[in-house]
Amino acid sequence: MNEKTFAIIGTGVVGAALAILLTRQNYVCAGVHTRGAASLARFQARLRAPVLPPAELAERAGLIFITTQDEYIEAAAALLPPRPGQWRVHCSGSLPSSILAPAAPAPAVRCLSLHPLQAFAGIDQALAILPGAHYGIEGDSAAAAAKGRELAVLLGGVPHILDPAKKTLYHAGAACASNYLVALVAMAVRLFGQAGIGAEEALASLLPLINGACRNIAQVGLPQALTGPIARGDVRVVESHLAMIPPELRPVYRGLGRIALELGRQKKELAGAVYEEIAWKQMENILTEEDSPDGHHGI
Repeated sequence: MNEKTFAIIGTGVVGAALAILLTRQNYVCAGVHTRGAASLARFQARLRAPVLPPAELAERAGLIFITTQDEYIEAAAALLPPRPGQWRVHCSGSLPSSILAPAAPAPAVRCLSLHPLQAFAGIDQALAILPGAHYGIEGDSAAAAAKGRELAVLLGGVPHILDPAKKTLYHAGAACASNYLVALVAMAVRLFGQAGIGAEEALASLLPLINGACRNIAQVGLPQALTGPIARGDVRVVESHLAMIPPELRPVYRGLGRIALELGRQKKELAGAVYEEIAWKQMENILTEEDSPDGHHGI
């Protein structure tokens, strides 16, 4: 079976971008299958391909990419008859490649997870940032790891081989860096709002600060990029934050503060200094204590 022929099940942003990039590398799209008329129209506007049932796609393609939402991947794979030498690939960062395996043993079917570590707002953005993206690769064999590396490099990316048993931790880390960053910015906007700054103005004023922090991480790495009161050991400032922050947001502040405290100690050690012991103990205490039932904390 020709491995330079591929099919797409699920014609959303990721499926469309992968298909376009693969055709640029002289791969041939044998067909697509989808339940979404709108996503199919967007796909066909970029790349013409026959719309076929899964069984026929399995006959035509050496690579089957299932790029549906996570909840539909296993059901989509179940529609595919096993074909010798065929690769089944999904792009979920959380689900194992094993969900692609046929119900009955079919050793000739090979399964792979190829997860682009990026967030996509649209096809154009995906096409711009997939080259250079990092990919989490997970499969059931050394051959799967090799195939994943091959595809990641072909797409212009950087491959990382994952332990299937620990893939969930990889995905949790990705969620923290992407999804929770958005939630954290929402928290900052809310606090600005309570200080009297409207949401639109708050976001506009915070974005340069966020971008600066990202640049610092890129330029000097961790823990050196950490700045602020916890890095300095300024206990009174942190106490004042907790005195004013709404009670429901204090656990988030404290949880992130404990991580920042460890980074702060590492940063000082790398600079040949020491985190002052009294400040460390005080900071540790206020970042670990819980609020009392009346909503106040014990500072």
